[in-house]
Amino acid sequence: MARTAHGACRITRSVVLPLAEVELQVSRSSGPGGQHAQKSETRVVAVFDVEASNALSEMQKRRVVAKAGPVLRAVAQDERSQSRNRELAVERLVAALREALRVPRKRKPTKPSPASRRRRLDQKRRRGEVKRLRRPPE
Repeated sequence: MARTAHGACRITRSVVLPLAEVELQVSRSSGPGGQHAQKSETRVVAVFDVEASNALSEMQKRRVVAKAGPVLRAVAQDERSQSRNRELAVERLVAALREALRVPRKRKPTKPSPASRRRRLDQKRRRGEVKRLRRPPE
């Protein structure tokens, strides 16, 4: 994750997300872990409100809402430390936002070349011949 010096993450070349727009919520992690897991709040949820963001243009907001919804959430409870889980949650949020902002390429329709058509038909002919030879004599 590319962090800038003033507390922001670079999403794309044109989009920089200030970390002030990402709300971090902490709670107790689930699963085994004994007393440490029951006492410490290490689970982190990163929440990003797309519509309230100043980092995205209106068109980018529409694209993200259409692909991922009006609120992006990322959860991390993999590590024992809250700080590492905070980093992981922000990384996952950035990855989800980057994927939602990605514009799919237009497909350029193409035709098979005459040589590839000929190869395909030759292959079909050979395969048919093999199958015909397997038949019992009539």
